[in-house]
Amino acid sequence: MRGIWLLALLVGCGDDNGGTTSTNGSTNGSTNGSTNGSTNGSTNGSTGGIGGAGKGVFPSTAPWYTDISSAALDPQSGAVISGLDGAGGWGNGDVMQIDFSIEVLAADASVQPRSFTQTGDFYDPDCDPVPIPVPPVGRLEGESDYHCASDGDCHLLVVQGTRLYEMWRADIDSGQAVGGTFNGGCLAVWDLTHDYWTPTAPPDFARGDQCTSADAAGYPISALLFSADEVAAGEIKHAIRFILPNDRIDPDQYVHPATHATRHSASAATPVPYGARLRLKASFDVASLPSEGARVVARALQKYGMFLADGGNIALTAQADTYTTAKWSGLLEPRDLDALKVTDFEMIDGGSRIPLTLDCTRDPLMQ
Repeated sequence: MRGIWLLALLVGCGDDNGGTTSTNGSTNGSTNGSTNGSTNGSTNGSTGGIGGAGKGVFPSTAPWYTDISSAALDPQSGAVISGLDGAGGWGNGDVMQIDFSIEVLAADASVQPRSFTQTGDFYDPDCDPVPIPVPPVGRLEGESDYHCASDGDCHLLVVQGTRLYEMWRADIDSGQAVGGTFNGGCLAVWDLTHDYWTPTAPPDFARGDQCTSADAAGYPISALLFSADEVAAGEIKHAIRFILPNDRIDPDQYVHPATHATRHSASAATPVPYGARLRLKASFDVASLPSEGARVVARALQKYGMFLADGGNIALTAQADTYTTAKWSGLLEPRDLDALKVTDFEMIDGGSRIPLTLDCTRDPLMQ
């Protein structure tokens, strides 16, 4: 069955998702993600968003929270870094830029889940065919409301109680939480009390090997976003999400905690596998960076690293500041980390490579 819709995957979460990420990233990255920043607060008992998505989203045993500052290098670290550097580095003119466009919304118990019509970007059995709560106040990634006007990635990320709902390519044509036609791509529902990535996590690793999520790599987005509140507090206590142009990503295999990859042409001599965890070298002079905000991010990259999650051109992903107390303006600018080059990083040991088969066999109702 998987093979029937393989062609859809080729332009799905990895390839098409990556291309639109680069568009949204370069647009929203330059505006610091502060659109609608005055809409903090609650409406009808539903909070519009949460202030810090990363630390504490999942149990502390999840891989995002592991200190890898002294972890062993992957045997292919040198080849992967050299290949990435030779293929053009980060993309975006080899500039490490920050995308500030992704929201993480919060819905209280009064928000009733909405059903949606599955689009061609919904993959069976990878994705969860369940209703999703849409807060009265909120917006999609890169948009001013719930309408995907830009035809971009339009991620919809919502926390309700102990559940995290992450949808790729969401669209409510009215732009409002209630009313209008709700179309959606892949939805991944996560139980925030469960560490999916331990070897004993039943019945499968994560949501199932060979299975995607709202991100091409198959893991959650929200756990890897860093927020203005975290940076203002002076410490990010988790790994960070990063993306690369598709031609630099391995099309044939991945490493855990990723559970998925995408088919595409790779130009790098040794392409980076999904699930790769890169660490900023301890020798990098963090004090040389232009802002304290940049130094906070760099220290997190040395201690927790960053996970390859999707395809695109804007390397790092932060949480939008619409609903945070701190704001990005004056704290961290989109290019404050442009001094960080590919050769300033190393790849820590990712374990065995898992050949890509795209044969997801999970129970779609297992969340």
